[in-house]
Amino acid sequence: MRKIVLAVTGASGSVYFKLLLDKLSQLNGQWDQLAIVMSDNAREVWETELGNSDYKNYEFPIYNKNDFSAPFASGSGKYDTMIIIPCSMGTLGRIASGISNDLITRAADVILKERRKLICVVRETPYNLVHIRNMETVTMAGGIICPATPSFYSKPQTVEEVAGTVVDRVLDLAGFDIKTFRWGK
Repeated sequence: MRKIVLAVTGASGSVYFKLLLDKLSQLNGQWDQLAIVMSDNAREVWETELGNSDYKNYEFPIYNKNDFSAPFASGSGKYDTMIIIPCSMGTLGRIASGISNDLITRAADVILKERRKLICVVRETPYNLVHIRNMETVTMAGGIICPATPSFYSKPQTVEEVAGTVVDRVLDLAGFDIKTFRWGK
């Protein structure tokens, strides 16, 4: 079974994280363990954008950003997938530079060094050259950069449906078997 760590940074886009949590809750037969680490800014952004602190109501363990004893802070924890959603450019830059100054960047470093799956859902626009080079570095190290760019083929009608197109793409990249809009069907 799969062991997944979800990380949330202070970039705008809390709806992506919420929808991912909701969908992973429904896919609980496809993973064994799921852990969360949130930055302080991620909590503040959630509360600002979504108007609540419902992230506390999920049944998944939430680790403190400085808890280096978390099981996914070591390769021996055998977590196979890490999704950072949304991923701030500051976090991406620290990952690209190998700076493990908190649990999010340490876990990303572990995932990359163990040659496991790291998916960074970057949420920034426009990109500057530093952002692009950091995305290149993380990609060359084995990570996947998945910009939070929605698709419109499925004719989404609500903000949640638009954001869901990104979340479904992330779940596809992570290897989950999901029912979603498929082009040509």
